[in-house]
Amino acid sequence: MAELMFAVPLLLLTLGLSSGQQSSSLWPLPQKVQSSEVSFKIIGSSFSIVDARESSAGPSCNVLQNAYRRYYEYMFGGNRRRWQNKNRQTGPSELSQLQVWITSPDSECDGYPSITADESYELSVDQPFAVLKAPNVWGALHGLETFSQLVYEDDYGAKSINSTKISDFPRFAHRGILLDSSRHFLPIKVILTTLETMAMNKFNVFHWHIVDDQSFPYLSRTFPQLSQKGAYHPYTHVYTPADVKMVVEFARLRGIRVISEFDTPGHTQSWGKGQPNLLTPCYTGAGPSGTFGPVNPTLNSTYDFMKQFFQEISSVFPDAYIHLGGDEVDFSCWRSNPDIKTFMVQQGFGDDYKKLESFYIQKLLDIVAATNKGYMIWQEVFDNGVKLKPDTVVHVWIGSGSKEEMGKVTAAGYKTVLSAPWYLDLISYGQDWGRYYKAEPLDFNGNPQFSLKQSFGGGFFFLWVWFNRLTLKFA
Repeated sequence: MAELMFAVPLLLLTLGLSSGQQSSSLWPLPQKVQSSEVSFKIIGSSFSIVDARESSAGPSCNVLQNAYRRYYEYMFGGNRRRWQNKNRQTGPSELSQLQVWITSPDSECDGYPSITADESYELSVDQPFAVLKAPNVWGALHGLETFSQLVYEDDYGAKSINSTKISDFPRFAHRGILLDSSRHFLPIKVILTTLETMAMNKFNVFHWHIVDDQSFPYLSRTFPQLSQKGAYHPYTHVYTPADVKMVVEFARLRGIRVISEFDTPGHTQSWGKGQPNLLTPCYTGAGPSGTFGPVNPTLNSTYDFMKQFFQEISSVFPDAYIHLGGDEVDFSCWRSNPDIKTFMVQQGFGDDYKKLESFYIQKLLDIVAATNKGYMIWQEVFDNGVKLKPDTVVHVWIGSGSKEEMGKVTAAGYKTVLSAPWYLDLISYGQDWGRYYKAEPLDFNGNPQFSLKQSFGGGFFFLWVWFNRLTLKFA
């Protein structure tokens, strides 16, 4: 993609620790909220978050145990411990426990979040204790976040929480943020901070646009020369296998999927530095110009490389999907190369270089499908008529025609992710934030068969956003 992507600090309503706490301060706004003026004191020295007796998840569930510690510290600070003064008697207006009840036999404690994960939860704050019920750990994580936002302080620092009942589920199954770590290398600490902030706002997909023309920071075990020669620096500006594993696990513990993007055949200048003969030599007149264009789709060696590379990627990134890009392919270099021209004639493509692009993409899709992964592609692949598997996710990102494009993609029966209305680099130097809130993802005419049902996992429409809040409100 040509757009500039970068890490932007999220504007947070982190814990909602303000006096006069009301349900309107919850973010995103839950589907149903009932609250009263009845309040309970909540004291760190006697309060605890525990597994309910009936819960299918127990002390061995690291997703929940990690979250209990994390949210306790969010609410009370890192210097205290929840086991302090456990024998202290609680008063009649004091809340002493939040009990977390996972209701399904499979808590999914040991798994990874997926596009079909049930993220619903119910929260009841009342005496003698609060109860958080969720089918699995992913919904429970959202409920813990909501509970932490209900806690507020008075002018003296004493914390309280109002009697509240909440029933909640996300409007969209895919709520994502993209970071580009190629154009601007991002230290692991920045990525982890972003993931932490995403969880506070109930985002559930980290789209990691990890490589591009500018640099190749992903350190491949199979092809280490890619980052050795393609990164900004081969040691300080790379993501090692341990780094990637840390990001994936950090995200999992917060209910966040990590979808990696390795964009080809365009946006691959950094690939060519470490992989000879991968890119197409460009010509000026009868001779090579010394520059290179997109991936060379005419060589068997290209597909041998891609097969090995994506076998590695499929094992490193556990999510069911890999983003394969496919956008903004510049045909000028292909047009200049005599070997490409000969191949075009042999294949009967004439002068239609979209057919050559489709030839490459189709082979790549077959390679990735053989790894048992699904794939996401940018909308140009769909627009150029590439034959796609029925479960392909088409990513719509070109702004002016997004409504028309969404209609075409959904009418064709494909799942789609929309990002077009939320690019922060498209600056008009006015009050830009207003348009992000006004954008309605379902404002298009598509096949009713593929329209979104307003419930978890319904329909075939997912949401991808650049830090947009309004469309994430669950109401």
